[in-house]
Amino acid sequence: MFDLLQLCIQDYTLRLVLIGIILLSSITSILGVFILLRRQSLLSDTIAHASLPGLTLAFLITHSRHPLILLCGATISGSIGTALAYIIEYKTTLKKDTILGIILSVFFGVGLILMTIVQRSSITNKTLLHKMLFGNIATILPSDIYALIGVVCIVYACLTLFWKDFVSLVFDYDYIRSIGYPVHKLDALLTALLIMTVVVGLQIVGVMLMSSMIIAPAAAANQWCTRIKTMSWLALCIGISGGICGALISCLFSHVPTGPTIVIVLNTFVGFSVLCGKERGIIWKLIRKKARTTHELA
Repeated sequence: MFDLLQLCIQDYTLRLVLIGIILLSSITSILGVFILLRRQSLLSDTIAHASLPGLTLAFLITHSRHPLILLCGATISGSIGTALAYIIEYKTTLKKDTILGIILSVFFGVGLILMTIVQRSSITNKTLLHKMLFGNIATILPSDIYALIGVVCIVYACLTLFWKDFVSLVFDYDYIRSIGYPVHKLDALLTALLIMTVVVGLQIVGVMLMSSMIIAPAAAANQWCTRIKTMSWLALCIGISGGICGALISCLFSHVPTGPTIVIVLNTFVGFSVLCGKERGIIWKLIRKKARTTHELA
C-alpha cells in the first residue's frame, strides 16, 4: 500500500492519469443520474458514437492531431446526431430508443468508413484515431487536464444554478410543461452538458466505452437510495473510486488497458449493488418478501 502511494506521488504520468480520471468521473457520475432517471441511457452511447465521424473528418481535412481541432469536430458531429434524433422523434411516431439505436449505428458506420479512408491514406499520426476510438489515458497531457477543468467548472456551475429545474425536468416534466416552463431549453442545456462531457472524455476511455462511465455509477447508486441528492453523492463516490481503482490496477499490471479496466471495475460495483443494494437489491427484496410472508402467516 505504501509502495503504491509512493508511486502515485513520484510518477508524473500516473498523477496526470488520476487527476484526469477524478475530474471526468466527477461530472459523468452526476450527469448519469439525470440521464438514468429520465430513461435516456442510450443517449450517452449515441452521442459518443455520433462524434466519431466529426472526429475523423476533422483529422482527414486538417491533418492535425491537435486535440482542440479534433474535439471541435467531435462536438459538431455529436450535436448533429443528437439534434437529428430529437427532430425524428418530434416528426415521427418512432420510439426514442429506436431512433437512438438507428442514429448510433448510422453515424458509427460512417465514422468507420472515414477511418478506413484515413488508414489507406498517406496521412501520418493515424494512431491518434485509434486512441480516440478505444481510449488511451496514459497519453493524457496537461492541456487535456485544463480542458477537463474547464468542462467541470461549466457543468457544476449549471448544476448549481439549475438544480431544481433539472430535478423538475426528471420528475415533473408534464406539469412544468403545462405551466409554460421552458422545458425544451432545459432539455437542450442538459444535452449540451452531456455532449461536452462525452467529447472531452473520449481520450480517456474512447468512443466504445464512454457511455459506461456515465451510466454505471448512477445505476449502482440507484440500487441503494431513492432521494436524488443522496443518489448523486453516492454515484459521485462510486464513479471516482471506481476510476481510481481501475487506473491503479492498470498501472500495477503491465499491458492492461486503463479504460476497459475502469469500466470493468465500475460494472463490478453495479453487479454488487444489484445483488446487495438496500432499496432495490435482489437479496434485500427477497428478505423483505420473506418477512412479509412470515408476518402474514403469523
